[in-house]
Amino acid sequence: MSIDRMTIERLSQKARTMRRSIVRMVGVGRAGHLGGSLSITDVVAALYFSKMKLDKNNPRWEKRDYFLLSKGHAALAQYAALAEMGYFSENELDQVKSLESMLQGHPDMSKTPGIEANTGSLGQGLSIACGIAAGLKIDKSNRRVYCVVGDGELDEGQIWEAAMAASFYKLDNLTAILDNNGLMATGVIAERFDSGPLPEKWRSFGWWVHEIDGHDIKSILEALEEADKVTGQPKMIIAHTVKGKGISFAENQAAFHNGILTHEQYELALQELGG
Repeated sequence: MSIDRMTIERLSQKARTMRRSIVRMVGVGRAGHLGGSLSITDVVAALYFSKMKLDKNNPRWEKRDYFLLSKGHAALAQYAALAEMGYFSENELDQVKSLESMLQGHPDMSKTPGIEANTGSLGQGLSIACGIAAGLKIDKSNRRVYCVVGDGELDEGQIWEAAMAASFYKLDNLTAILDNNGLMATGVIAERFDSGPLPEKWRSFGWWVHEIDGHDIKSILEALEEADKVTGQPKMIIAHTVKGKGISFAENQAAFHNGILTHEQYELALQELGG
């Protein structure tokens, strides 16, 4: 696949816009899942604005691809993409986590257009993705399922049950992307509960595995295209990312997993993101 410079620049700009929206949603003086939302922004931008078949005017379009955010606490990244696509007004971003808002702290398919499943209880999203992928196989559909999981989330046993099931049922219409930023809410994953070595482990479970820089748009798009060519097994793209990417004081800081911005930090974050 030849990926032209204009495509990369367009998606990079979408990612910058999304990052500003994420900061806007967190706001000043209230806790918000900033770090993990910023680490997956480039991947989410590539999926929504280049890879997936979607219809903003018909969120339940019968030919759409599926996106599952298993690490549901990073919903701000998905909300930013959905607003930018036009699934709902950008004004809704100011109501995140408010009573009766369509944008809650974790994805809610009953409230938000474009959300495929309620996620956030960690470990469950990949199982849901497996079920959807299996159903599409039964229907002989060529639609695809994409699922973003967190590296801290890999400590959940259900992830590995889903990994075994996906391999056993040869769900080659399922691509998982691992947000491998190395940090969880309480600190460095390797010091808390290390689930590595990750490439070898996923291969041993029968998955095709490819590692990338999760902030390099070209690498993300190329990996997604390579995954499309693989048959007979599910695909895992391990995206090496930086928690809090794009904001100097938040990068690689576990404190901003679910951090609170001061007014000065809020203004600095927007300044660094070009807004």
